[in-house]
Amino acid sequence: MKLKETLNLGQTDFAMRANLPTKEVVLQKEWEDANIYQQIQAKNADKPTYVLHDGPPYANGKIHMGHALNKISKDIIIRSKSMSGFRSPYVPGWDTHGLPIESALTKQEGVDRKSMSVVEFRKLCQEYALRQVEGQKADFKRLGVTGEWDNPYLTLAPEYEAAQIRIFGQMAAKGYIYKGLKPIYWSPSSESSLAEAEVEYADVTSPSIYVAFKVKDGKGIVPEKAEFVIWTTTPWTLPANLGISVSPVASYAQVKVGDRHFIVAQDLLESLAQTLNWEDYQVEAHYQGKDFDRLTAWHPFYERESLLMVGDHVTLDAGTGLVHTAPGHGEDDYHIGKAYGLDILSPLDNQGHYTHEAPGLEGIFYAKGNKLVVELLKEKGALLSYSEFVHSYPHDWRTKKPVIYRATPQWFASIDKFREELLEAIETQVKWYHPSGQPRIYNMIRDRGDWVISRQRAWGVPLPIFYAENGEAILTAETVEHVATLFETHGSNVWFERDAKDLLPEGFTHPSSPNGKFTKETDIMDVWFDSGTSYAGVLEARDYLTFPADLYLEGSDQYRGWFNSSFTTSVAAKGVPPYKAVLSQGFVLDGKGNKMSKSLGNVIVPEEVMNELGADIIRLWVLSVDSESDVRISKDILKQIAEAYRKIRNTIRFMLSHVSDFDPSKDTVAFEDLRPVDQYMTAKFKLVVNDLLSAYDKFEFASIYKKVINFMTVDLSAFYLDFAKDVLYIEAPNSLPRRQMQTVIYGILRDLLPLLTPVLLHTMEEAWKELPGVEGYVQLAEFPQAVDGTAYQALVDQWKLFFHVQQGVQKALEEAKNAEQDPIKKSFEAAVTLYVNEEQANALKALSQDLDQLLIVSHLDLVTTPAPDYALVLEDYAVSVSRAQGHVCERCRAVRPEVGTIAEAPTLCHRCHQIVKTHYPAYFEAE
Repeated sequence: MKLKETLNLGQTDFAMRANLPTKEVVLQKEWEDANIYQQIQAKNADKPTYVLHDGPPYANGKIHMGHALNKISKDIIIRSKSMSGFRSPYVPGWDTHGLPIESALTKQEGVDRKSMSVVEFRKLCQEYALRQVEGQKADFKRLGVTGEWDNPYLTLAPEYEAAQIRIFGQMAAKGYIYKGLKPIYWSPSSESSLAEAEVEYADVTSPSIYVAFKVKDGKGIVPEKAEFVIWTTTPWTLPANLGISVSPVASYAQVKVGDRHFIVAQDLLESLAQTLNWEDYQVEAHYQGKDFDRLTAWHPFYERESLLMVGDHVTLDAGTGLVHTAPGHGEDDYHIGKAYGLDILSPLDNQGHYTHEAPGLEGIFYAKGNKLVVELLKEKGALLSYSEFVHSYPHDWRTKKPVIYRATPQWFASIDKFREELLEAIETQVKWYHPSGQPRIYNMIRDRGDWVISRQRAWGVPLPIFYAENGEAILTAETVEHVATLFETHGSNVWFERDAKDLLPEGFTHPSSPNGKFTKETDIMDVWFDSGTSYAGVLEARDYLTFPADLYLEGSDQYRGWFNSSFTTSVAAKGVPPYKAVLSQGFVLDGKGNKMSKSLGNVIVPEEVMNELGADIIRLWVLSVDSESDVRISKDILKQIAEAYRKIRNTIRFMLSHVSDFDPSKDTVAFEDLRPVDQYMTAKFKLVVNDLLSAYDKFEFASIYKKVINFMTVDLSAFYLDFAKDVLYIEAPNSLPRRQMQTVIYGILRDLLPLLTPVLLHTMEEAWKELPGVEGYVQLAEFPQAVDGTAYQALVDQWKLFFHVQQGVQKALEEAKNAEQDPIKKSFEAAVTLYVNEEQANALKALSQDLDQLLIVSHLDLVTTPAPDYALVLEDYAVSVSRAQGHVCERCRAVRPEVGTIAEAPTLCHRCHQIVKTHYPAYFEAE
């Protein structure tokens, strides 16, 4: 028998090499075959329900790291709730309507939209969307995300569309839906109106011009030789100019410059004189803004007048104090124009080209109109100054091209009519986890205009509105419910397949259609209305879910998107928010904090990471980042995460290997019978468990990561498991010290593996299979319960002195290791003397009779005499290190004086001799 055979070397099939890309796929197939998700739901059937409602990703393209952050975060929450006393079903969803799918068909797949009917095109859109759903679904499942993948929600599903129509009907019944002609964001590149949530900002270079409008009728107040000066950065809107707005409380000056007479705000005169190079000017007269009310000026290049109007929206922050007003191209312009009875003129078509209402510019794209308008102004002598400047300008978030403000007939949801309800609900009915969450959505809803809900596209849910023979809109509870029922049975394509009369209830009549003829609306709903009614199509439609949801979790951009649209429609229709709490996350950037883009070559693709490192590495990355702000990822960051994973895995592997012969039903040692150091580690872990449970409950992922890494590397690997080798390897298999340590290690594993399962589910499932005394899947286990930590904290505090002196010992050992003469390379070669006071000595002795073992040295003396000069003096104690006397024991590697003196075992120490002689007598027989 060899001496090595007398050691407890530990055994486990939990491999050091993870091989996650291969193992994860095998495990996921096993879970799918075992229907683990349904097993989890069955296990928790009678528990309180916790619903995290999935915000639907858009069904187009491969998933990116933002998707991974979002879905894994949700999965961590769902799994942690499912393991801590809740029934937490998860229904994933997809947003399946909208312009990007139309664009993908025409641009990527070469579909000729104009060669087919709307119904044919919509069917192609549906097929494309469903293909995208399947592709993304496979990637989400590969990330380890659990849920009802066989029964997700899709915004194109007939029952979902019907629920959406009914919410629209409820809002209409309360008088919140109306049709109006007012300026809205319009995207010429998409040929559709946009909601505020669909607009993003980017820098552009725009012209900055000053234009003179000659007085037409000064009503004896202003001489007709005078000219009103306006400033604008959108020359292309001047063909739509119908007025000039002034401030009622501002003072205005008439100044003579050469042979011309200009009127500008008095407070801006000095700066304007510099901008317009008025080197020599004379002030001729002063006016109050209210004096200009209903005077008229000549349009600078059309034979029509511009009305002078008084408005509170006019400020003196910039410009001239006189504001170019085009009611068809600006919100303030629209309101003052309506008040003064002006037409709402917007001489552009859907593609952004001028119409016949802009003579001389017909067919020209508005952006090119800037240059042509400037030339017209020059010809007329009306252009006083031209320059260019860079500023932030609204863009279509899908096409990334500039948008315009344009008046078109649209359907709106009136926010004004229930704004106060919305604001009160924000403050009183929702928990906003992000510190800026509440003010962000509050300010957005407080300041937003009415919601444009109509879109001039084909792929979406039709607005269920009919028109009578005289053009009157028909929107009644009866017609809306009838359409909803049709959609529920046939899907929304039926709207485009049938004539209006076949979509109305049988025998329907209306006084405005004496001949029984009706037409139907051709616009579809804003896709934010689609996803924004998911609570009705999912939470209320499935009896195992609850409304309102307990939590909505999405990116921080959704305060203007899904959080906002869901909140708005729910409060409008139901009187309550659709969620009890909201958690938002930042964006995923590269390692340097830059946005990811193919052109920069900094894109990290989840699929590639899973194939190379495994899904558990991405999941651990999600845990590690503080997603309250923007987060970073790069290959280097992933390498760091992979290294942290390796430490976690190898620590678990070491622990598993040393409980392989431990039967918890027979070998467990009671807490009161553990050594103080074992009690310390048990207490320390109990406190860590409390912290982890609290962090899970508060969604503080980064805190979980830090606490786990710190516990496993500092408390376990660098301390407890380090000195444990002298017990686990060396002591007899069934000895009390070994069983004591195994009890602690087993207890930690039994609770730690479930606690890490929401994150490292593949790895923990693999480890669970190797843990004695447990059955089934770790995903079906429960988290440990939180405990009163008072007594445990007191126990941990007793060990502060030990770790205080341990630091000094380690420092002294490091100095001995680096000594020029006779360096002591290994701690087991060292004998340590600790110079402490009586109180410290007694406290340390009370902690352990084997302090040398805990400090991993061969000999330790505790003395209360003054320290010699050669000792390392620290704050309140001193340490000296010398070479331990004796020889190295061949079995335990400690230096002992008796090694070489035992005739029967000259290479062993007393302890090892007794263990081998008692438990492995064959070793000596072989000798």
